[in-house]
Amino acid sequence: MEVPKFISDKTPKYLTLDRKETRLKPDQVEELNKLAKLLNRRRKGQGKRITDIILIRVAVNLLLWRVDEVQGNTEAEIRSNLGLKFVTFN
Repeated sequence: MEVPKFISDKTPKYLTLDRKETRLKPDQVEELNKLAKLLNRRRKGQGKRITDIILIRVAVNLLLWRVDEVQGNTEAEIRSNLGLKFVTFN
């Protein structure tokens, strides 16, 4: 995707992205936050801070990368067809 010319290099990245809202289960939110904190500890100050939003974008990229495998009529079917089991963390 090409960034519009009116956006400068000083424009924060989030202003260059389209907003899309979603609802997540409480355990998903909690685990995303835990993973972001873990990754931030591991990076030891190198690179930019990892957020839950970054992890969601990575997950979307992973899903789109496997687009040929995505099929099903329900969330459970799609998850199953991708080889994902229903996981709860609580």
